[in-house]
Amino acid sequence: MTPRQKISAWRPPVAGVVEVLHAHFTEHAYPMHVHDSWTLLIVDDGEVRYDLDRYERGTPSDTVSLLPPHVPHNGSPATPGGFRKRVIYLDMTQLDASFIGAAVDGPDLTDPVLRGRVGQLHTALAHRGDEFEAESRLALISERLRGHLHPGPDPAGAVPGRGIAQDLRDLLDERLLEGVSLREAARTVHAHPTHLVRAFSKAFHIAPHQYVMSRRVDLARRLLLDGRPPGVVATEAGFYDQSHLTRHFKRFVGTTPGRYTRP
Repeated sequence: MTPRQKISAWRPPVAGVVEVLHAHFTEHAYPMHVHDSWTLLIVDDGEVRYDLDRYERGTPSDTVSLLPPHVPHNGSPATPGGFRKRVIYLDMTQLDASFIGAAVDGPDLTDPVLRGRVGQLHTALAHRGDEFEAESRLALISERLRGHLHPGPDPAGAVPGRGIAQDLRDLLDERLLEGVSLREAARTVHAHPTHLVRAFSKAFHIAPHQYVMSRRVDLARRLLLDGRPPGVVATEAGFYDQSHLTRHFKRFVGTTPGRYTRP
């Protein structure tokens, strides 16, 4: 029997909101990946187990989880029936980079008021014409999130082994679409290929190839929400062809590109 799953994703016309995702998974497990945006997550049924910055975390039904941008994480069902989740991806206008460290240390927030507000925001985001309500609710949510978190130093400066690992990440970001070979990257940052892979994996807790693929899948999601067909998205997001996109998209997101934006 095919594992039961249902996904609905859209981009509402609300400033600060990158994407809204509702999903029901029984067996799908997300591999390690990163986002450019904040992940504001509530679980309506079941529980999700995930790793963030080498620590195992969980999302019981009474919490709100806030996963920071640029920090690798995964996710899998922690209960027999899987999980149902609602996610809002927020851009950096809602929380800037100074809050990333605090979110890494404490991503799961037990706050019934915040959880209620996030649920109300999801309801507003699901209806065209309620954008002003959504903006108002988002403002209150962002304020409450900032109250839970305390800005720390620039997280980029605190990354262990920053040196060549950061240089490689900058290069991978710069060459995301056309790609770069490990040998070329090693020459560019003046490091042995093996040492480069180890330094990157230690500093960012994700292998370089996983980082690139998750960034490309993230870009593909945005392009699909723009209304572009999967065949075009494959080329524009740096994949070899549509089958290459589909294979990795399904692995990271749990569904195919063609089904991702269907109601």
